Amino acid sequence: MMPCVTHTVTEQNCPDLRLDRYVSENLGLLSRSQIKSRKLNAKINGKNVKLSRIVKTYDILDLSWEDSPPVTLIPQDIPLDIIYEDKRCAVINKAQGMVVHPGAGNRQGTLANALCYKMQSGKLTESIRPGIVHRLDKDTSGVIITSFDDEANAFLSDQFKARKVKKIYAAIICGTLNENTGKIETFITRNAKDRKSFTVSFEKGRKAVTFYKTIKTWKNYSLVLLRPKTGRTHQLRVHTKYLGFPILGDPVYGSIDRLFPDASLMLHSKSLEIILPGKKEAQVFSVPLPQRFYDVMEKLNKTSRGANG
Repeated sequence: MMPCVTHTVTEQNCPDLRLDRYVSENLGLLSRSQIKSRKLNAKINGKNVKLSRIVKTYDILDLSWEDSPPVTLIPQDIPLDIIYEDKRCAVINKAQGMVVHPGAGNRQGTLANALCYKMQSGKLTESIRPGIVHRLDKDTSGVIITSFDDEANAFLSDQFKARKVKKIYAAIICGTLNENTGKIETFITRNAKDRKSFTVSFEKGRKAVTFYKTIKTWKNYSLVLLRPKTGRTHQLRVHTKYLGFPILGDPVYGSIDRLFPDASLMLHSKSLEIILPGKKEAQVFSVPLPQRFYDVMEKLNKTSRGANG
């Protein structure tokens, strides 16, 4: 099956880019390498065009490309912390360090491998990704929802696409915010200097919105709740860095911390509100903070008491 997308360029998202860059950086459909490997075909206003064509306001893009080759998943009996399960889906408290879906260098030991074993279906393919509704970064722990059939997958995925899912993350950031509550609204685009990371932009990229609330502060650290309205790659990590307060332990967007040099990423998916397949009302699934948060907060509390004493 060849994926196809039709998109109209608006005044708000026309940064005067080449078509290939627009597809990669603004639409986020394919990476620059995937554009080539999957043979992106493009029409603008009904006419075939080269990928070097500059995108203009009101252009209508018709895009199609070859699907990714199927990758056989090996069923693996990996323990999962399941907080809810029925015949259609499961909500899991993902451990830090677990990759959600196989990729380069991570063909086994993923959440998808574990689901494959649990479903006893033998084989899953990357092209349709059954079971994987949304993703969490490898080093982000917490709530994630998965499905057991294609219909349930589509039902849940549509809620994410329509931004009807309410997600709340907990994070320990390096610094204290000027306001206890607020909203971050920017564009996010791939970092031209490091293609594996992303950065804030006000001219190009994909719109990203995050709400934040401070729960507790120490001298140079804060425990905050983050609620992303959009779901961009690395959004919370990029937005906290943009404010000048990166998440503690972030190896990409932060730096080695003096007080916690061995800290891992202090980002945790705390709760998820979503309508389950076959249900009419949204349900909230939440999990407690992991031990690594309490270890850091205990040390901060001791440090604060010592400073006050």
